[in-house]
Amino acid sequence: MKTYRRTLAIAGSDCSGGAGIQADLKTFAANGCYGMSVITALTAQNTQGVAAIHAAPVDFVAQQLDAVLADVGADAVKIGMLFSPELIETVARKLREYRVSRIVLDPVMVAQSGDKLLRDDAVAALQTHLIPLAEIVTPNIPEAEVLLGKKIGTLDGAAAAAENLMRFGCRNVLVKGGHLEGEASDDCLFLGAEKRLVRLPGARIETRNNHGTGCTLSSAIAAFLARDFEMEEAVRRAKAYVAAAIQAGAAYRIGHGHGPVHHFWPFW
Repeated sequence: MKTYRRTLAIAGSDCSGGAGIQADLKTFAANGCYGMSVITALTAQNTQGVAAIHAAPVDFVAQQLDAVLADVGADAVKIGMLFSPELIETVARKLREYRVSRIVLDPVMVAQSGDKLLRDDAVAALQTHLIPLAEIVTPNIPEAEVLLGKKIGTLDGAAAAAENLMRFGCRNVLVKGGHLEGEASDDCLFLGAEKRLVRLPGARIETRNNHGTGCTLSSAIAAFLARDFEMEEAVRRAKAYVAAAIQAGAAYRIGHGHGPVHHFWPFW
């Protein structure tokens, strides 16, 4: 019998389909994996912003995790929006209980629109309970600044931040450079086992359709890890997939704000 490469997204729902669980599942499918979801929050949002957040009860999130991990299991897990310290601690406890590996943590703090998706008191819980479990953490520049408590204004600063974030106990760090100024959109990957920094070049694509790019990248990394690619190759392939999705999505107009990328560009 055949088996699927199983990928699980633990994140919030985006009813407009561009980010969150919806982007995760599209990305898993587009990259050859069987996607599952544990929904941590419902959001009322669209291309223009987040109108409301309704956090899922912590015990219900735990029940979702039990249902999926006790039966199906997961070859890789992507974690996105968690919102509260109680939720972070519960997710961390369940992942340890089921001995889940290949955890990709996207420390989602602020939406593309600027709306906050993580409570201020949850940052310490993220650092203490969840980052140490992660195979890779994928913050953007503002998220890395919050985690480290210092400003990052250059690519060299992003490279240093990638190495500095290792002190929280994760195995690898990818600091995304999209928020830096300039024509380039380079990322910095620090590989912990090799103590090696890899700079991943990328051209900045001029488009308003960049909603959900962080969710998509972290999910793509999880998909390639589930398919047994080594970390550097998984990140490179994920970055190439997202760049092409942004480029393909730039030709479309959907909504009145920041539209989504084209997750299924390899197919249509």
